[in-house]
Amino acid sequence: MNRKTTLTMFLTFILIVFSGALYLAAADDDHKEKSWFHKILDWDDDDDDDDDDDDDDDHKHRKRNRKRHRDNEHDGSYLKPVNNPTYKEECGACHFAYQPELLPEASWMEILTNLDDHFGESIELDDDSRKAISDYLKSNSAEYSSAKRAVKIMRSLGNHVPMRITDTPYIREKHHEISPNVFKRESIGSLSNCSACHTTAENGIYEDDNVKIPK
Repeated sequence: MNRKTTLTMFLTFILIVFSGALYLAAADDDHKEKSWFHKILDWDDDDDDDDDDDDDDDHKHRKRNRKRHRDNEHDGSYLKPVNNPTYKEECGACHFAYQPELLPEASWMEILTNLDDHFGESIELDDDSRKAISDYLKSNSAEYSSAKRAVKIMRSLGNHVPMRITDTPYIREKHHEISPNVFKRESIGSLSNCSACHTTAENGIYEDDNVKIPK
């Protein structure tokens, strides 16, 4: 074998190794990008893990954990059920009593300062009720929650202060595959009617397993 042939083979080997390294690096970057995206808009929000491990045993383990959390008392992975009687009575009288963790404090305070035009309605509250609701929303808003869904809502907002829960990028992304016509059904009304499809919404659990879209 002459020197020219040897050199050609050596250069070919180096090229193959280099190409393989580039491919692995690109694949790793793609994986990191997907991991970053899923940390913000992961479809399995209320799972115990955000890992991409598809092992059957691990999947069964997570499924058992989800069932245990549904059957037992509230788990820290989920939103806290509304437990303030004033908020539940005053706000829940007209619409679903949303968990405070679904919006940041700035949004709730903006909503409370515009009750004279509350999405087309005028809301009157006495001073005691307003203070009770304000204190409850402040201390339980999304930025003070460790629930996975609340954390992802905050990450998706950036500097945005939405006036509606349905205006948060995270919530919109979670529902983007559902046709707008579905929300117009008489049994639902709008995207804001969480409890129409999320059967465990009152408990602060919005898992896909518990979704039942009415006809």
